[in-house]
Amino acid sequence: MKKPANEMREHILDVARALMTHKGYTAVGLNEVLSTAGVPKGSFYHYFKSKEEFGQALLNEYFDEYLARIAPILDQEASGAESLLRYFQYWIETQHDDSVGNKCLVVKLGAEVCDLSEVMRQVLERGTTRIVDLIADSIERGISDGSVATSDSIALAESLYQLWLGASLMAKVKRSTRPFESALAMTKSLLG
Repeated sequence: MKKPANEMREHILDVARALMTHKGYTAVGLNEVLSTAGVPKGSFYHYFKSKEEFGQALLNEYFDEYLARIAPILDQEASGAESLLRYFQYWIETQHDDSVGNKCLVVKLGAEVCDLSEVMRQVLERGTTRIVDLIADSIERGISDGSVATSDSIALAESLYQLWLGASLMAKVKRSTRPFESALAMTKSLLG
């Protein structure tokens, strides 16, 4: 039975995300995506004009899904600091092993695609800004409830996000969770 158009498009994106989370953007060719998805090549071009447009769609969908997943963690009845610590604990749980499911595409594809495509870089910039804004909202809540000591929520949110991106990269390099442990200790210190 043939899948409806939007389901087929989602299926292609889901298959590609799993492949690219493991191998990277340039290492995965369209033939591999289509063969794994069980989709003829002509069908791909029905949904996407190019691999670049496909990459944009993949990243946009990733950010929408990721933000929907983390918003409830950051927007809780708990204090701002507690919500942030829960978010970063979630980060550790989803990024510490080799499972593909919830891996961060910013860490995996960021440097690679920013050098290849300006439009994909812009998608990454908009998506990461949305994440930083959510973190900043929790910091603002923490300032209000007294659980976070800072006067600049955006600067702290950017610093925390960059810290955790770096920790994710170093965890891959070292094949260890120690970078996450260090990032968590620094996060607690920065939150005050």
